[in-house]
Amino acid sequence: MLTNRVGDYFFSIGLFVLFWTFGNLDYSTIFSLSPFVEPDIITIIGICLLLAAMGKSAQIGLHIWLPDAMEGPTPVSALIHAATMVTAGVYLLLRSSPILEYGSTPLILITWVGALTAFFAATTGLLQNDLKRVIAYSTCSQLGYMILIAGLSQYNIALFHLVNHAFFKALLFLAAGSVIHAMQDEQDMRKMGGLSYLMPFTYTMMLIGSLSLMALPFLDGFYSKDQIMETAYGQYQFSGLFSFCLLTFSSVITALYSIRLLFLVFLGPPNGSKNHYISAHESPTFMAIPLVILAILSIFFGYLANDLFCGLGTPFWGNALFVHPNHSLMIDVHFGVPTSIKLLPLFGVILGATSLFVVYTLFPMRLVMIKLTSVGRSLYRFFNQKYFFDNIFNYFIITPALIFGYTFHKLLDKGALELVGPEGLTSLFTSLSKKLVSLDTSSIPHVALYIIVNLCVLIVVILGSLDPRYLILYLIALYLV
Repeated sequence: MLTNRVGDYFFSIGLFVLFWTFGNLDYSTIFSLSPFVEPDIITIIGICLLLAAMGKSAQIGLHIWLPDAMEGPTPVSALIHAATMVTAGVYLLLRSSPILEYGSTPLILITWVGALTAFFAATTGLLQNDLKRVIAYSTCSQLGYMILIAGLSQYNIALFHLVNHAFFKALLFLAAGSVIHAMQDEQDMRKMGGLSYLMPFTYTMMLIGSLSLMALPFLDGFYSKDQIMETAYGQYQFSGLFSFCLLTFSSVITALYSIRLLFLVFLGPPNGSKNHYISAHESPTFMAIPLVILAILSIFFGYLANDLFCGLGTPFWGNALFVHPNHSLMIDVHFGVPTSIKLLPLFGVILGATSLFVVYTLFPMRLVMIKLTSVGRSLYRFFNQKYFFDNIFNYFIITPALIFGYTFHKLLDKGALELVGPEGLTSLFTSLSKKLVSLDTSSIPHVALYIIVNLCVLIVVILGSLDPRYLILYLIALYLV
């Protein structure tokens, strides 16, 4: 919640700037007047919308809530991470396309943020050991693809990948939930293995989802994910070429952690408790039906909807998405990108997946030996600890905030406010009352003394209000007495 408040804060600033600039927040008014607004104001609005999307769609820097949201039930995870809340930031950028198209700076920033997130999340997920956390970082990586292609002004491809991703990622999460349920809530992949014999249906579903995530031909991910990489190269600018390199490497990493997940959970030797394997079973029918539906969609939807979503001249989007004519890349991508470049990510995925599978099958100890070296241990620690983002946030933000809050509490809340506030007045009256009570000693001479003193004070007040001379005479007499 705190991480998303950062994004919401900048989203509020963006809304205030929109209202200050256009006079209202109506879509039609804002979109029609966007071409006539100063580029600097468009830049401010675009950056605020990007920061809002970074918080909601878990982009690098504001992503830390996503892998920690694993405590919820698996169906909830499937909805949150695949189809609903996480994609709200992507949808915000897509819906705001008529604004972003008139600012070059926000588009460049969006491209770089998406590329860095895709690379960072893929490398981080490669060495995670929690089954659902691997899939969560995969979601974060795929969201980077969507943000990146939105920065390249190809909003229809971003939405196409969003829909495709919802199918195969929900399939992966629900299949992971089936595995966790069968293994008595065990989520550590190092304590699994050999489940393909005990759970062939779940293994098939997980395999379909993983192959679609790897963007192998004729599956959902192939039609949208490859288009994103081809479009990045087809922009023929530094941002596009840099993004293409990062995405190509990220796609290979995606294949690696997908094969690693399949091998550790289903294909590798059993490493879990005997009791877990004895009770392992397939999911009941009411859990299997959604898996079958999602598997079918993960295979066929991309092929069926490709021309509808991303075809040249398709009228499907109408005026919902706007691409400036200077940013149109479809013709360049279709006819200008060499075939070798288009096939490069696919070859990288196949080579990486095959190599890791062979190593896991024939030379499993080689990976252990690499991990035990100083360099391997450092790399494993760096990626397993998520680039030390949690440590950085704790050291530079959380700890100073806690120290400041403690000091503020001791000095102001427990100090100044208690002295002059209700508690201070209460303690003042209490202490005065105790002091007055302590004057009563029940001794007759003391009582007589109090009566005389009070009488003297009363006489002084009365006489002092009449004439100062009487007050002097009274004091002299009191002294003589």
